[in-house]
Amino acid sequence: MASLSSTPRPFRAKRLLPVLLIAALAGCASIGPDYRAPASVAPAAWQAVPLDGMLTGSPANLSRWWEQLSDPLLSSLIDDALLANPDLKSAAAALRGARASRDLASANRFPAVNASSGVTRSTSLGAARTLYQAGFDASWEPDVFGGTRRALEAADADLEASLADLRSTRVSLVAEVALNYVELRAFQARLAIARNNLGSQSETLQITDWRAQAGLVSALDVEQARSNRDTTRAQVPALDTGRAGAEHRLAILVGKTPGSLHARLDAPGAGRLPALPASVALRIPAEALRQRPDVQAAERRLAAETARVGQAEAARYPSFSLSGSIGLEALGLSTLTGGGQVARSLAGAVSGPVFDAGRLRARVEAQDALREQTLAAYDKAVLTALEEVQNALVALANSRERQQALSSAADAARNAALLARHRYSSGLIDFQTVLSTERSLLTIEDSLASAEAERVTALIQLYKALGGGWSPDGTTQSTGKAS
Repeated sequence: MASLSSTPRPFRAKRLLPVLLIAALAGCASIGPDYRAPASVAPAAWQAVPLDGMLTGSPANLSRWWEQLSDPLLSSLIDDALLANPDLKSAAAALRGARASRDLASANRFPAVNASSGVTRSTSLGAARTLYQAGFDASWEPDVFGGTRRALEAADADLEASLADLRSTRVSLVAEVALNYVELRAFQARLAIARNNLGSQSETLQITDWRAQAGLVSALDVEQARSNRDTTRAQVPALDTGRAGAEHRLAILVGKTPGSLHARLDAPGAGRLPALPASVALRIPAEALRQRPDVQAAERRLAAETARVGQAEAARYPSFSLSGSIGLEALGLSTLTGGGQVARSLAGAVSGPVFDAGRLRARVEAQDALREQTLAAYDKAVLTALEEVQNALVALANSRERQQALSSAADAARNAALLARHRYSSGLIDFQTVLSTERSLLTIEDSLASAEAERVTALIQLYKALGGGWSPDGTTQSTGKAS
């Protein structure tokens, strides 16, 4: 009796020829457009702003820019936020999901092999029979036209976009913590100014009351002094409401309940703004765009949608499938491995669209339109990034000029208020001059505190616009173990 081993070798090779041909076709070029990154539209340099040497041309270490502000409490709050912020945790979970989707797309390139076993009991003509089976089944769809490869290409780009989204969330989070911290310190400083002026105006009211009792002035001066004091006193609750709001937002950003940071933020030194560094290292526009994770995410999404055009195009072509099985069959469990009969099969199939009323072509057109939308979104992200850097530079320059002018005005207003009070006590001037100088002093000092905060805010906005807050080399870690 002839055995399987006696089958002529040429016959076997002929049977395997279609399989080898399909496998060779699977290595052909993929259908659809190949992705090319858009050409850069970044200018050669930023528009000049009068910062008098504050900007340097050396590359900036932006990964932990907040440490240049020399505020240990701010650095501590940012570190807490990077560990516990809910938005950052959500972005890290999205990255984990993108990794799993990429692994799934990669696994689709390979055959699937399953093991099976079973027992079949049948009765025929009064005789019972038990058949034992065990074996393996395999199936594979060769990627002849590159649809699976395009899907993997898109999944790779999606993963990179998700990583960039995590970095962008980190950049925004760090900036938001710093901005709210500066806002809190500004409200604390303005509260201190209001309370200090309230004390001075209370003294003026007392002096006016004494002079009225002595018959030197009328009751009108007393009522005007009281109105001036109470107007200032009315500002205190509004400023404290703003302070509380900034404090509560900070607590949420670091993943804590509102009010839990009060002891840390109301410690001695409250109201002192972070110190500005002597210089800021500014990247050229092209480098700034490469540092911006939101621009990176937009570019990677464009790459993903371009790959999906090829994936949709490949669906218009025939698909191939191969399946096979090998196993053992025996009437007894003990003879299954020893003398069981070998059963094997190999099958191939080809399927392709014949008539679909244009559905597949419409899907390609829809995907290509989506690619164009993603390209427009990328262009917008680039232009927005350039605008944000330039706006921050202008704000930084103008806020410094405004602060310097208000600082000089505040010194003059303090001197004027002090002189007016003394001269009024001596009866040399009327009370209207005192009122005017006190109101002017409060307004100018409040504006100065706001201007100082605006200058620090402009610097923070510049660091954010430059994409500061993460490290390309991975040395700065965040939630999800991604830099």
